[in-house]
Amino acid sequence: MTERFDVIIVGGGVIGSSIAFQLSKRNYKVLIVEKDKLAGRASSAAAGMLGAQSELENNSPLFEVARQSRAMFPALADELKELTGIDIELMQNGILKVAMTNEECTHIKSISAFQQAVGEKAEWLSSEQVKEKEPSISDSVLGGMFMPNDGQVSAPKLSIAFAQAATVLGAQIFEYTEVCNFLIEKGHVIGVETVNGKLYADETIVAGGAWSTQIMKHTGMKLDVYPVKGECFSVRFKGRLLKSSIFSSMGYIVPKAGGRLIIGATQKPYTFDEAVHLGSVSHLVNNAKKIISSLKDAEWDKVWAGIRPQTEDGMPYLDKHPHVNGLSIATGHYRNGILLSAYTGLHMADLLEGKEVNTNFCLDRKTIKGVHA
Repeated sequence: MTERFDVIIVGGGVIGSSIAFQLSKRNYKVLIVEKDKLAGRASSAAAGMLGAQSELENNSPLFEVARQSRAMFPALADELKELTGIDIELMQNGILKVAMTNEECTHIKSISAFQQAVGEKAEWLSSEQVKEKEPSISDSVLGGMFMPNDGQVSAPKLSIAFAQAATVLGAQIFEYTEVCNFLIEKGHVIGVETVNGKLYADETIVAGGAWSTQIMKHTGMKLDVYPVKGECFSVRFKGRLLKSSIFSSMGYIVPKAGGRLIIGATQKPYTFDEAVHLGSVSHLVNNAKKIISSLKDAEWDKVWAGIRPQTEDGMPYLDKHPHVNGLSIATGHYRNGILLSAYTGLHMADLLEGKEVNTNFCLDRKTIKGVHA
């Protein structure tokens, strides 16, 4: 007899695994289907910043959700460690958003004022105060906004911890199992067809990141989700060069354990090519040295690229398919997949249970190019 699941999740990155974790906590029989290895794409490529304030500057629905999601991480870190033994390396060490020009000073000061007005901690620092907080910062930095509530995690460890916690609670995982199509009967998705055979479930959730659009085409719908390649590199520095993550218009520098620094990232839209180009790395290196000149003495570690899912209006899709029953999607998180993963898991679990959810992330937005045939 063919095994049947309550929910099949297509995609084993941080979003799919977070959803699996939350559904498994509610006693759903869950299967994650991943075409490669778990967290093998954008989820492992991410620097892991929890930049609710540094990434999102205006009072949009996504800004409020990002703040909610960030607040979930301390309890989540404890829960995941208790279930799996994995330390997601949550560091609430703040993010410093630096200004390199007078125009950027004016802009960041206005952001700081807005964020203080909505109750966030955001302190404008002069160039001298920036140097006092982070002595390695170069004199070319004219000032910055320090956000103590923003922080970071290890993106790969978070992704794996979500997946392992789900399995502890009963979920199953099929790696290297690509989904080719949906199984549809009378307008209802009853499962998926994979390279290894058919799998059946009452509900199916697509959480395939930038690749989700390709899968959803089988339902006649074309989403405005497109890939954006981000190239990054890491170095190692003896001693502790930074206490906080550094965010600028030119990129970011994120300190990790063991003197490692992650530096990124380029933004190259409409490509699935994961090759890293010398010109891109050179550009990132030069920008990073403008912020911290002593990086020239760092030891090279490695280089990589990740493909992130972006939407035309900058809002992720977290909703049931408007025309096909039994099918939902969670994608379009762009550079905030790690940050928004905590919220997304809860949102999608609530959605499947019929609870009231945030409608700003619906699939039936004007950005949809097509409808079910």
